[in-house]
Amino acid sequence: MTLLIAMSLLLSVTIVAAAILATRSSQSLAVSILSAGLVSLLASVQFLLLAAPDVAMTEAAIGSGLTTFLFFFVLGRVRGGEHD
Repeated sequence: MTLLIAMSLLLSVTIVAAAILATRSSQSLAVSILSAGLVSLLASVQFLLLAAPDVAMTEAAIGSGLTTFLFFFVLGRVRGGEHD
């Protein structure tokens, strides 16, 4: 029981640190995108620890995977100057 609480506390602190990094890293958009993806991935681990595997899988697939990919795709198109 105490191991679960310790892991949950460690994950919560890491999520807050990654969220601060995502909002404060003004030098690189790639670092911000990766930090936001890390927040989502750690949140999915937290959901798994809280015995919600369906929510954890959805958060990992959509929040961490798809959203991070979409942000990098849009960033590449904006930096490349491509037009439709």
